[in-house]
Amino acid sequence: MTELSVDLRDRIESRHRSGEGYRKISAALKVPMSKVASIIRKWKKLGPTRTLPRVGRPARLTHRGRRALVRVVTRNPMVTLTELQRCSMKRGEPSRRTTISAALHKSGLFGRVARRKPLLSKKHMTARLEDSQTMRKQILWSDGTKIKLFGLNAKRHVWRKPGTAHHLATTIPTVKHGGGSIMLWGCFSAGGTGRLVRIEGKMNAAMYRDVLDENMLRNAGPTVHLPTGQRPEAHSQDNKGVASAQLCECPCVAQPEP
Repeated sequence: MTELSVDLRDRIESRHRSGEGYRKISAALKVPMSKVASIIRKWKKLGPTRTLPRVGRPARLTHRGRRALVRVVTRNPMVTLTELQRCSMKRGEPSRRTTISAALHKSGLFGRVARRKPLLSKKHMTARLEDSQTMRKQILWSDGTKIKLFGLNAKRHVWRKPGTAHHLATTIPTVKHGGGSIMLWGCFSAGGTGRLVRIEGKMNAAMYRDVLDENMLRNAGPTVHLPTGQRPEAHSQDNKGVASAQLCECPCVAQPEP
């Protein structure tokens, strides 16, 4: 809404001082009653009715104008800045391209190059989803992890003043030789989780192969919904360290016949 002149605001204040009500002032001066109430509230709180100094130049786009731009972009993500300029001008808020772009950035919308994807019909999407859901039920995922018994390996950020880097509250306590750790191996699938196996000693390719031999088929039945002893169609692992050794090619995955 257009800002009222200082003279008109003074007249509203004067009439209010003389005892007139909001409705009577609104009818006499042709000003909305909500605006009259707002000016009087400001006068009671701050004193003068003049416009107080603002922090920086007022924004070119109003909140309503910014929301309108967001609605246009949400409906049509391919709209250009030139077209948005025309929309803004029709609403009576002519703005530069940079102004419109900054307003969209504040709303979390950024200009990016569109990715290319194969054109799929609903039939294709349904078929792909069904295939992936069927295949997912036949896959067994496994991984190992090392857990420290004391402290954390991850970095921690703290708020501190200069010279307090070694204060107790801003440091992470450690112990000699790391405090020990345990290594665990586990697996899961669409049907649930399998047994959690503790690895004793240092893991190598032969030990990892023994873990797979002893635990993979045992977990395949209850987790992948296969009869006991039947091999899953696929086994997924990270292929890091011992898992990438040729000796550790998964013995439980059904191999295609030659």
